[in-house]
Amino acid sequence: MDNLPSILTPDLGLLFWMLLAFLVVFGVLAKFGFPAITNMVEDRKKYIDDSLRKAHEASERLENIRQEGESMLQEAREKQAQLLKEATETRDVIVEKAQEKAKAEGTRLLSDAKAQIEAEKQNAIRDIRSQVAELSVKIAERIVKQQLSSNDKQMELIDKLLDEVSEDNKREQ
Repeated sequence: MDNLPSILTPDLGLLFWMLLAFLVVFGVLAKFGFPAITNMVEDRKKYIDDSLRKAHEASERLENIRQEGESMLQEAREKQAQLLKEATETRDVIVEKAQEKAKAEGTRLLSDAKAQIEAEKQNAIRDIRSQVAELSVKIAERIVKQQLSSNDKQMELIDKLLDEVSEDNKREQ
């Protein structure tokens, strides 16, 4: 049993050739393979770092754009509030002017109406006075005709009127 080669323990010659093959493959890999792999890893690292930097810059730009958008929105809100305030003030001024104009027009129309009423009243009074005077003259004329049909009655009326006029003069003095 001792003479049987063991599968678990290799020969010394096999170990030598395996070690030699390993060193040759390792030498070739160290000369050509590892630098290529290292360069690829470095390139990949640079690409990832560059992508992260660009993503960070894009994130910063996006944040700046968002802040600018918010500031523009705030500015627009302020302008809207200012415009609404100005529109309200303008409306108030227009309403106030319209009220003043309406009040002045109402006052003018009222004064015109009062003046017209007063003028018509004066005309009516004049007309009534003239009609009353005409009627009085006609009535007096008829009464005088009836009462003054005789000379005695005429003299009596004249005396009576003279007495009344003299009494009125005495009272006035």
